[in-house]
Amino acid sequence: MAGKLIEDNQPIAEINIIPFVDIILVILIIFMVTVPFIIKTGLSLDLPKASSSNTINDTAKINITVNTDGRIFLNGIVVDSEQIEDRLKSLKDINPEETQVLISADKNVLHGKVISVINAVKSTGLRKVAIATKKSD
Repeated sequence: MAGKLIEDNQPIAEINIIPFVDIILVILIIFMVTVPFIIKTGLSLDLPKASSSNTINDTAKINITVNTDGRIFLNGIVVDSEQIEDRLKSLKDINPEETQVLISADKNVLHGKVISVINAVKSTGLRKVAIATKKSD
């Protein structure tokens, strides 16, 4: 017989990268489809205007949002008004004087709702509190 037999114990001399490229393309497509949903997590608020508004640090450690329905969001998570004080106590750092709180409330929210949020923040010992507004023209 003139044919040559190939042994099964020989090492593979090349790497097949086609399956790897397929997997990377699928992951890329999944990433491209899900990013718009992840980015659009902010709440749309109509902030009140103030002529004396100042720019503050956007990296406030605690963000509290009150939307037009009166729902309270603590760092993007819905919280009952009874639970907000307990959640704030668990979030504040060892040094409460340095922890910043930013309260964003829609201009159509009842005044009492915002005052109850401010009261809950103050009762936890947090003193750096700012209220978000838009700069008036």
